[in-house]
Amino acid sequence: MSAPITLGFALVFALSATLAAPLNAQEAPATAAVEVFAPVDGATADLAAYVWQKRPVVVFADSPNDPAFAEQLRLIEARWPELAARDVVVITDTTLDPASDIRRKLRPRGFSLVLMTKDGQVSIRKPLPWDGREIMRAIDKMPIRREEIRNGAAR
Repeated sequence: MSAPITLGFALVFALSATLAAPLNAQEAPATAAVEVFAPVDGATADLAAYVWQKRPVVVFADSPNDPAFAEQLRLIEARWPELAARDVVVITDTTLDPASDIRRKLRPRGFSLVLMTKDGQVSIRKPLPWDGREIMRAIDKMPIRREEIRNGAAR
């Protein structure tokens, strides 16, 4: 092989490698793992630990076999990446006795969805399953979330 042909192959190879590579780090595919949907057990959860860190969504039922409970978890899981981006933590509690600290504090009756703010206040209570999109809308209306969006923390 002559030098000009070898140089030509090298240039074609370098050019194709450059075009195949992302132009900058922002265009590179995300290699960070997406947060996996994993509800926290209400028996071990501490709401105080989430103040100013997360927005608790607490799902109560009298039994893990409650169809409304299963439906609510399915609806949340379907929108999990978007909810996780809003700093949501899902806490589940299906144990009546002994009552957890969260159950004693929030006092649900049967199935209940409780959406809390980052400052630890109850924002919304729902007696029926609520779609993930509705949960996100409610979060996006919260003053703290609006401030996050204004400051560029919206993900």
